[in-house]
Amino acid sequence: MPEPAAPDTGPPKPDSGRRLDLAAGGAAFALFAVAASIGAYLLSRSPSLHVGWPPLMADWGPHLGPGTPTAVAVAALAVGYGPRLAERLPWRAIPWAVWAAAMAWTWSLALVDGWQRGVAGRLTRPGEYLRGIDRFQHFSSTVHDFTGHILINSPSNWGTHIAGHPIGAVLTFVGLDRIGLGGGAWGGVFCITVGSSAAAAVLVTLRLLAGEGRARAAAPFLVLAPGAVWVGVSADGYFTAVAAWALALLTLASTRTRGWRTAVAASGSGLLLGAAVYLSYGLILLAIPVLAVLLCTRRARPLLYVLPACAAVVLVFTHLGFSWWQAYGLLRIRYFQGYGGVRPYAYWIWGNLGAVLAPAGVAAAAGLRRALAAAPGAFRQWRRRADPQEVAAVVLPCAFLLALLAADLSGMSKAEAERIWLPFTWWLPATAALLPARDRRRWLAAQAATALLVNHLLLTDW
Repeated sequence: MPEPAAPDTGPPKPDSGRRLDLAAGGAAFALFAVAASIGAYLLSRSPSLHVGWPPLMADWGPHLGPGTPTAVAVAALAVGYGPRLAERLPWRAIPWAVWAAAMAWTWSLALVDGWQRGVAGRLTRPGEYLRGIDRFQHFSSTVHDFTGHILINSPSNWGTHIAGHPIGAVLTFVGLDRIGLGGGAWGGVFCITVGSSAAAAVLVTLRLLAGEGRARAAAPFLVLAPGAVWVGVSADGYFTAVAAWALALLTLASTRTRGWRTAVAASGSGLLLGAAVYLSYGLILLAIPVLAVLLCTRRARPLLYVLPACAAVVLVFTHLGFSWWQAYGLLRIRYFQGYGGVRPYAYWIWGNLGAVLAPAGVAAAAGLRRALAAAPGAFRQWRRRADPQEVAAVVLPCAFLLALLAADLSGMSKAEAERIWLPFTWWLPATAALLPARDRRRWLAAQAATALLVNHLLLTDW
């Protein structure tokens, strides 16, 4: 007689599969090394990759800087005391502590390159947002004519970053300038301060969906996320925070009972989701994690508030004269007029994944392995309405991985993925909460080492 089927015991126990965790981390490192080696070979034969140190947008340049001692100190303190503090602090203090620590980590990494190169001068270089804000003196006409200057052969075409994003991105810096916070220094401060808050937003979402225990375990990994190298300073760090808080508010609305607080949270989420889509075209892929949140909570009611609020943002920008779809169509043409038409898809379709490992870190690879291994069991649990926190701990990272793969296949992110995909990769280090507790400190040290090595060995463009 055939043996009876084994009962579904759900995801594997945390202490099992430690060798597979190491194998996943090793495979991630190997992928990055292969991408770097083949990229260097291709670069020696042709400049078509158009990056200085493939697969990253950077140049080789070992260096120390004024932020080095602080960065090493923050890393040592976070590795040594972070897990214990995350377990013992009252929950209300943890998101604030994580934001503060993430800000300290991001600032110290940015200052490794010095104040001017690392912070004040980042957003003032050719092609950056601050190079175009003077053209918004006649606000209404500039906004209305924005799409007419996207193509390279158009008169007075916009610089790379302004042309490559919806108008909301540059309008953020126009707004800062109008309130007296203009210039590269204030722009850098804004991106670091707002961008590092994404760690707190992810933490809030994790607690509501996957439980307080997992959120506490993930906290140190969100503090020492290697992606902080690119949050300080790039506007994509700011975009990351907007996306993360949009999902946090959606989760809050989806896990609360009916009432005015639910309506406020859902409406706030809709406004931020709408804003996110007008900051970066790629953030339309937030639809995937949004769906994941709604599936995990089994609640669609928040959409009654989310969708009208999101539509209100669309109506405002459309009324001002900016057409998202028209602009995106022109951007696709502009993208292939420039480096996007030259960079080989055959390399970047997998080279991008190697680049993503720099901001995500090897701990994210090990955590994702556990999430993917647990996915079939989590699906069965979801169908049975069993253990929603266990389900969410698996479904959420899988949703962000799916969004990354969709962005990769689109061919609209050939290179610079370490920066462009921050709104998705920022969530991946949190999967380290799935790793055995006794291993987490070592994985955390590996995360810190990744960021320190990248920032001290390479001169990143952001």
